[in-house]
Amino acid sequence: MRPLNHDEFQAMRRFPALDGLRAVAAVMVFAFHYGGPSWKWLTGWIGVHLFFVLSGFLITTLLLREEHRYGRVSLRAFYLRRFFRIMPVYLLVLFLTWGLARLSGSAATIERLMTYYLLFINDFLPGNAPYLHSWTIGIEQKFYLFWPAIAFVLVTAAFRRRLAITAGLLVLFIALIPPDIAWLSWPIHYVAILLGCLTAVVMHHPKGFALVRPLTHPVTATAAIVVFIVFQVAVQYWPVRFGQEALIGTYAAAAALLLPALLSRSVLARGLGLRPLVFVGERSYSMYLIQSIAARVAIGLLPTMGRRSTAVFLGAVVVALIVADVLYRWVELPMIEVGRRLAARVSRRGPRDGEGTPTSSGTAVEDVQIPPTREVLADAVPAGRG
Repeated sequence: MRPLNHDEFQAMRRFPALDGLRAVAAVMVFAFHYGGPSWKWLTGWIGVHLFFVLSGFLITTLLLREEHRYGRVSLRAFYLRRFFRIMPVYLLVLFLTWGLARLSGSAATIERLMTYYLLFINDFLPGNAPYLHSWTIGIEQKFYLFWPAIAFVLVTAAFRRRLAITAGLLVLFIALIPPDIAWLSWPIHYVAILLGCLTAVVMHHPKGFALVRPLTHPVTATAAIVVFIVFQVAVQYWPVRFGQEALIGTYAAAAALLLPALLSRSVLARGLGLRPLVFVGERSYSMYLIQSIAARVAIGLLPTMGRRSTAVFLGAVVVALIVADVLYRWVELPMIEVGRRLAARVSRRGPRDGEGTPTSSGTAVEDVQIPPTREVLADAVPAGRG
């Protein structure tokens, strides 16, 4: 019954509770899209911002540990890993969506919008576009095109400067939010990602970690998790006059503070790390991408349930998980390995300070497993979206 110390945090190879959180967030998104009025209380649409915060935290943590081990970050290796992590399943599901549209005679729309999908400007798609949920992939891809260069090339191995530039970017994106608060005002999504990045920067440094260390005590962590659950349920009562951007920012900040609590030894954190939840969390990226097709299958199997109901929601989750498991085993993992091997070729270098010879045993699921500083670091991934 004690909090983690900084060395224990740095030695962690896995953050299983974060996988569990991702699984919960993915189910929330499915509930919002397909569950109907019965699931309105869950406010599942905001679950995508859990993914944004998680993505910012995980990718930045991995980059920080790569820099700590080697003295610098290889941008070529980073982009190679991300390409092979994101693109294969993304393009496969896009092609499948187009193929199904061809069969139904409705492919003209997706063909007309193909530039949006291929250039990752999906967040500017019209509201009736197919594969619309890919907008979150566009948000993250654009962010990670520039984030490593800004935070790890322009600013190297300097805690205060990196903290300042992350905070400065946060202020910039908040300032870009238009005064006439609008749904899907794009800067707020980058605010959520940056809050995750900021948490990673703070926790990586011993002095920063000391600030959040109390949240890793089992008792404090349990209280923090319970408070977040209450906040999640209370989101539906957020005052309209404050606007959705303020809600998303507050929610993302709460999620960022939740992360240290989920690294604790508390019962609730360990519960989120149970194997069934980790199983779903590991497959949440493919689950997210395949969700609209899975929902069509569920609706076809349950024609009397309408298009939005608890039965359709649960059916879509089951179908998506089955397909996602196939994609995870036969597409995601093999392509991650290809990306890892290519990245290793372009960034061959020895560790600093006589740490020994780098191994080739990098982890396969980069967004879930956090290697210690003595292992070859893999990239992280935006997990399931909403």
